[in-house]
Order: sequence, then structure tokens, then C-alpha cells
Amino acid sequence: MKRTIISTPLAPAAIGTYSQAVRAGDTVYLSGQIGLEPATMKLAEGIDAQIVRVFDNLQAVAETAGGSLADVVKLNVYLTDLVHFAKVNEVMGRYFVAPFPARAAVGVAALPRGALVEADAIMVIGG
Repeated sequence: MKRTIISTPLAPAAIGTYSQAVRAGDTVYLSGQIGLEPATMKLAEGIDAQIVRVFDNLQAVAETAGGSLADVVKLNVYLTDLVHFAKVNEVMGRYFVAPFPARAAVGVAALPRGALVEADAIMVIGG
């Protein structure tokens, strides 16, 4: 199966040995996004701004891949403090509509660059 690398300047450039997303057939695997501003590569300030930036970044990559967040079938959210889970749910309501994707929320000790939240996704498009 052919793999296509997805890359957009509308989301932060990869800060390691990975691609923003990889499409294999009708499935697109979106790498984890933290709250980095694409233009400056600086972390948004505070949990609220980081959550919004994470979903903006995922949306930009999804659209570049030829889909949208409506095509996401699985979402993983990582939080350094699960007390912010309700805020993630609130913001998700602005980006996703029913039927919602499957989701996991995981508490972690730390994230890259001191981020407070990260999310990755699997999207199915076309077909």
C-alpha cells in the first residue's frame, strides 16, 4: 500500500523524526499535536489556549490531507493534569459534532516542550 506524507505550514513543523501525518489508503494517521503556534513554534500560554491550538493544528493537518475533523474516527488526548479534562470536552464541542469519534484521555507525567495537552488522531477519508 502506498504511503503519502502530509505536511502543512498551517501546523507546527515536526520537531523530531516524524511526519505531521501519513496517509495509507483511506486512513490518515495524524501525529500528536501540542499547543505550538505554527508561525513562531512557541507554546500557547495557558491550558485554554493550548487546547484550542491543539485542535486548530489537528484541523489544519486533517484539511491538508483532504479531510476534516468530521472524518476522525479515533482521538487520543494526553493531559499532564486530568483536572483539565472538562475543558478538553468543552473545546471539543466546538470542533466535533455527533457522531463523535472514539476517544481516550490519558494522564501523563510530562509532554514535549512543557506542553499541558497533546492530541493525535486517526482519520478515514475517501473510499
